[in-house]
Amino acid sequence: TKDEMEVGPTCHYVMGGIEVDPDTGAAATLGLFAAGECSGGMHGSNRLGGNSLSDLLVFGRRAGLGAADYVRALSSRPTVSQESVDAAAELALAPFKGPQGKAKPENAYTLHAELQQTMNDLVGIIRTAGEIQEALDKIEEYKARYRNIEADGKRPFNPGWHLAIDMRNMLLVSECVAKAALARTESRGGHTRDDYPAMDAEWRRTLLACRAADDSPIPEITVTKEVQPPMRPDLLELFEIEELGKYFTDEELAQHPGRRNQ
Repeated sequence: TKDEMEVGPTCHYVMGGIEVDPDTGAAATLGLFAAGECSGGMHGSNRLGGNSLSDLLVFGRRAGLGAADYVRALSSRPTVSQESVDAAAELALAPFKGPQGKAKPENAYTLHAELQQTMNDLVGIIRTAGEIQEALDKIEEYKARYRNIEADGKRPFNPGWHLAIDMRNMLLVSECVAKAALARTESRGGHTRDDYPAMDAEWRRTLLACRAADDSPIPEITVTKEVQPPMRPDLLELFEIEELGKYFTDEELAQHPGRRNQ
């Protein structure tokens, strides 16, 4: 091009997600099946280009078949209580009511732009504990402001209302990403801690699970450590020992054919 242009990294894929059974796509919540970017476990710490399409084709099919098998095995069709329906509708329509009392109404577009800038500046590819904590403090502020969010207009074709609903999920995911990034004191794949630049074998064996409480409109998030199941020996043998040596300990590779033949 004749003119200069700005180029920079941006988030385009979330590698974490809902924990599912690899064969059926079933989540821990009965009746919930997930595949693709919303599910976790397929790509590890960094997705290779093009792999998401294979992921969708293979695990999308498994999730579809798993869901069909689940429904066929039911003796009766589960029903949702009217109380749950009313609660969901009230939460979705809350932006039309606006803030209670004399609180200042919040605009969804303004709040979205601020959250986007915060995550880009403070929880980007390269981050530090101080930056992540600053982002978490700002997210708490945004969560408080979200309670006063207001949508103008009517329900049909109202993108402002849609964004107001989406903001709840964006705040949840942003908090999960930031808290997990703060807890993981190492660098690995798409996660780079400038204050912890090296990989840690113990962290490779550790997953971080984000869970939401039941309160609303935006639940509190907790992050807990869970043990990463070890790779099956037959799968481990598919990789060259030189490549595995970058990530695994000598003890873990002791039975690998490449190590046994040395």
